[in-house]
Amino acid sequence: MTDPVALPAQPALDVVLEAVGPRLRSLRQARSLTLAALAAETGISVSTLSRLESGERRPTLELLLPLARAFGLPLDDLVGAPQTGDPRIHLKPRQHHGRVIVPLTRRPGGVRAFKQLIPPTTARQEQQLASHEGYEWLYVLSGRVALLLGDRSFDLGPGEVAEFDTRTPHWIGNHGEQTAEALCLYGPQGERAHLRT
Repeated sequence: MTDPVALPAQPALDVVLEAVGPRLRSLRQARSLTLAALAAETGISVSTLSRLESGERRPTLELLLPLARAFGLPLDDLVGAPQTGDPRIHLKPRQHHGRVIVPLTRRPGGVRAFKQLIPPTTARQEQQLASHEGYEWLYVLSGRVALLLGDRSFDLGPGEVAEFDTRTPHWIGNHGEQTAEALCLYGPQGERAHLRT
């Protein structure tokens, strides 16, 4: 006979579910998505999305799965599920200049790996070039990534790679209509990725 699975107490479950609506609204707004755009991407009606965000509709698995896919998040992160005693370290995504950055490595030095979700750049957002110590390797997974590097401009698509010294003034954005995804290797002291063919 197997042990029964421990279920969260009802009040704790209610607290988790009540927090889903505000979390969905925050994620959508951070990506500059309208309800209509999210509805088109997920197949969920605008009215249902609006009621989910306001807490008038209880989230269900068939609503949460397409939303998790659209936001590129695990279901646990989307709903803010409590930890289940998993001993592994879960690196948390963070917001930086309107984009979501997911750390893929956790070490203080050497080359660091990140996944970036880059929302479409609006006309109001300035393309301010920045420079800092380091070296970057950028691989586009999906969407279109705009890279300004000094006085040169590049439009990168899926499977394309750019590498550059970050002391060169640069800006990374997205002139497409969908959120772009990119893998980034960054060496803060100028370390470079070693590629073999």
